[in-house]
Amino acid sequence: MSSVSMEAIKQLRERTQAGMADCKSALVEASGDMDSAVEIILKKGLAKSAKRSGKVAAEGEIRTQVLAGAREAVIVEVNIETDFSARNEKFAALVTQAMSAAVAAPVGASFESLVYEGKTLSERAGELTAIVGEKITLRRFAKVAVSAGKSGFCLSYVHMAGKIGVLVALEAATDAAAAHEAARTFAEETAMQIAAMSPVALNRESVAADEVAKQRDIFAAQMREEAKPKPEAMWPKILDGKIGKWFGEVALMEQESAQHKLPIKALLEQAAVTAGAPLTVTAFVRYELGEGIEKQIDDLQKGVAELLQ
Repeated sequence: MSSVSMEAIKQLRERTQAGMADCKSALVEASGDMDSAVEIILKKGLAKSAKRSGKVAAEGEIRTQVLAGAREAVIVEVNIETDFSARNEKFAALVTQAMSAAVAAPVGASFESLVYEGKTLSERAGELTAIVGEKITLRRFAKVAVSAGKSGFCLSYVHMAGKIGVLVALEAATDAAAAHEAARTFAEETAMQIAAMSPVALNRESVAADEVAKQRDIFAAQMREEAKPKPEAMWPKILDGKIGKWFGEVALMEQESAQHKLPIKALLEQAAVTAGAPLTVTAFVRYELGEGIEKQIDDLQKGVAELLQ
């Protein structure tokens, strides 16, 4: 069969959500039989995924879950190409499956290889790509937890309807301090601080030495480029000051609270006094949707030409 009707192509597209060109080819291959064409489309679903592997999946959802009596929390990021598809109930179901698999998985496991009800998440993502026609990326997951035998809790915060997600683990010297309202308020406000100010480390001690040295070299190079450089004898003290200010940007405990205009470590100390025992932020995670992914703006004419091939 060399040609098929536009009505048949339309029907197949409605049933499979595949592209017009793919629908036409499937109908030609199936000699016009609709059910056979549907089967052909489904069988070629993964091939379609591979064809779209160059697309950029930078939209999607970040989701969090607190479990085990608030002693553990999980965060996942699943990406898809468009915000429209991210709101599709089938995509939301995939994120739910991904979360369920992540909850049961050990830290450091491959996200794509996690299994949900007999299939890997990668296989499930491929099946959904065949339906919606967009690349899906199972990007990452992480966990935080209260140490065994310690008092404390984990807390999550999601901002902008799944665009930013934060986990915080807070430990306390006593159960009473962990249950105190001051501890909860501090953790909630700190989660919002993390979402807004994007720290990359818990404190200055947790910033890698090579990163500090690299930043120091950058500041030194900038000083050399100044129109009137300071005497080199003054550089060590100036560089120490610049590094200290840099820590105030990248390390959570060094940051100034956007809400209270005090260092986060000072607010932690205040909360501990009110709660009646020492408090410690032991870990945090911050995910921002599509962070580090170069978003692609598709050429409309190219897309139309591809559709009509």
